[in-house]
Amino acid sequence: MKSLTKVDTDLFYRLYKLTLKRDCRSIIWLSKTGDGYLYFVIGMLLWAFEPEHGELFLYTALMAYALELPIYVLLKKMFKRPRPCDFLVNLTAHVTPSDKFSLPSGHTAAAWLMASIVAHYYPPFALLAYGWAALIGLSRVLLGVHYPSDVFAGTLLGITIASLSISILG
Repeated sequence: MKSLTKVDTDLFYRLYKLTLKRDCRSIIWLSKTGDGYLYFVIGMLLWAFEPEHGELFLYTALMAYALELPIYVLLKKMFKRPRPCDFLVNLTAHVTPSDKFSLPSGHTAAAWLMASIVAHYYPPFALLAYGWAALIGLSRVLLGVHYPSDVFAGTLLGITIASLSISILG
């Protein structure tokens, strides 16, 4: 039976190889939608123009990110897992990572956090939000900066913190 690390690394290589000798601009663009600016814009637009849930959406999201960020940083420092682009031989990432450790994926955590809050307050947009969050996670593997297990951990972190924030404020 293969070890979890071996399965994780094999899946990483399978996905990453799909991007070799290809134009990755669309994947990079998709990944950048998870940098955080979009969350701020969505929150502010809903706060300003959506009277039913906009204000509560913004407060829930702010609380969630205020909780998620320190936990994310703590986990990165605790696990100190090297990124695949820094650890695996003959591999170059398609983007420059924002920090040196990979577990958990912060882009994925933030995307699933936002998707969960969107789905709670605006159920008709749930499928779109969750699909986008899943693509953010996939993009991080395709770009060579995260293993699939980093993305899985980020997904769990985002959903957990969103659920906690919704239970407190929603």
